[in-house]
Formats: sequence, C-alpha cells, structure tokens
Amino acid sequence: MDATAEQIAKLRRAVDEITAKAALQACAVAVHDYRTGWRFEIAGDRLFHAASTIKVVILLAALRAVDEGRVRWTDPILVRNRFLSVIDGTPYRLNSDSDGYPQLYRAIGRTAKLCELANTMITSSSNLATNLLLDFLGTDYAREVLRAAGVAGVHLRRGVEDEKAFDQGVNNEATANGLVQLFAVLRGEFLSATSRERAIHILLEQRFNSMIPAGLPAHATVAHKTGEISTACHDAGIVYLPEREPYILAILTEVERDANGRRETVVKISEAIYGILTAKVAGP
Repeated sequence: MDATAEQIAKLRRAVDEITAKAALQACAVAVHDYRTGWRFEIAGDRLFHAASTIKVVILLAALRAVDEGRVRWTDPILVRNRFLSVIDGTPYRLNSDSDGYPQLYRAIGRTAKLCELANTMITSSSNLATNLLLDFLGTDYAREVLRAAGVAGVHLRRGVEDEKAFDQGVNNEATANGLVQLFAVLRGEFLSATSRERAIHILLEQRFNSMIPAGLPAHATVAHKTGEISTACHDAGIVYLPEREPYILAILTEVERDANGRRETVVKISEAIYGILTAKVAGP
C-alpha cells in the first residue's frame, strides 16, 4: 500500500528540518517497507555521485556470473595495481593510503580468490578489490546485469580513482530509488538462494556502521554499503528487525567539501524513518 498523507507529511517535515539544520546542498531519501508495502521518497530520482555505493553493483554482477557459470566463487584473480582510464586508456594506479584495506596491496603479484575480493570490496570498501573485480568481470557485463535485473537509476561508468574520468565528469551515479531497487534485487529471486545468502552475509559484515545503523536500536541489523567522497555522504541497505519484516532505505547527501557532521545527518534521517515505520505503520 502507499504511505498515508499523514506519514508522508510527518516524515517529509522531519527530513526537511534535519537537512535544513545541516545546510546540505542536496538530499534524497527512498524507503520500501516489506511489512506493509509502504513506499516513500524525497528527490528519489535525483542523481548523485555514487561514491562507494557503486560497489554493490559489482557484488551483484559477481554473484550473477557465478550463478551463470561464467566464473567460480573461488576463482583466483591476480592482484595488481595498474588500471586503464576509460577516457583514453592510459594507465593509473591506486593509492593504498586512501584504501579501506591497504593490506591487499601486500598481495600484489600473487592471487586472491574472487570471494575474498568481493568480501573486502564491501566490508572494508577496498578500492583495489573493486577495480580488480570490475576488470575481471567486465564493465559491460556488470551493466548488462543491472539491465537484466531491472535496476534503473544506478549508472556504472568506470572503476574507482580514475582521475582523468573524474576531471571530465565521467562518474558512477546513483539515485535513492535506484539503490533501493538494487538492494531489493539482492533480496529477491534474481540470484540463486546460495548467492542471495552470500550477498546478504557480506553486506551484514560491513565495518562502517556510523550512519544508518547508528540511528537504530541495538537489536537491529543492517545489510548495507556506505559511500563517501569529499562532497558526498551516503548509506543504503536492508534493515532487519526481529519483530517485523525488513525495510530497504537509501539516504544520499551532497555536502560542502569535507563538511563536519555529515554522517550525523544520515544518522538522524535513519532514526526518523525508523520512528515513523515502527510507531505509525501498523501491520497485521
């Protein structure tokens, strides 16, 4: 069912108040509640730089490739630090100092299993693992998986840290609605049961929990992926509560470069949505 006018108005007021105090440049929110079918969005189709939320696309593509028999979950992949810009094919390297898992750089010249890279890409947000997987699977294949899954509003265009592409405005982008769709696919029938379990398990092991989870009670668990760059601060995922069916939530924000308090804004929006869903939406 659709959200009631009262629910929409209350949540919109809460989000407006939070974002106004934070002086955000832009904010988008999308929610899909599986208990009631309740849906809500604010600027749900506005495009943002996806930052590391794009890594969920690569996770989906990896698991789909396993299901299709293109690759094995334990396939070895050579660890290297040399990638080609989508602009002109010139090589570039990643900086281990800005990687969420710098330990992977010590494995250069050796191999790592696909499953290990997928885990590190999500749980530690490793940029090196991301680019290795994207090269292994192919950007065109990952895009085709998105199309086959029916996900709109998430655009994979390149690997991470491709500075030439960034300078020319060629970026991975996402909308709040698109990320909600993406997480719904991970929970749905698009993947095999084994791959669904693998995806959710990896997302539940996320190490960076200072946004959506921080706005929830201690008994909640969240299968999610954050994304942060100097001007963006995002979180999206599936919220599990033992007393009810889960809901999917995406919160995307655009901020002044390196602004303070950006994560706290996402926390407050997460808290507001939890309050509306649990206090105002009654299920059977």
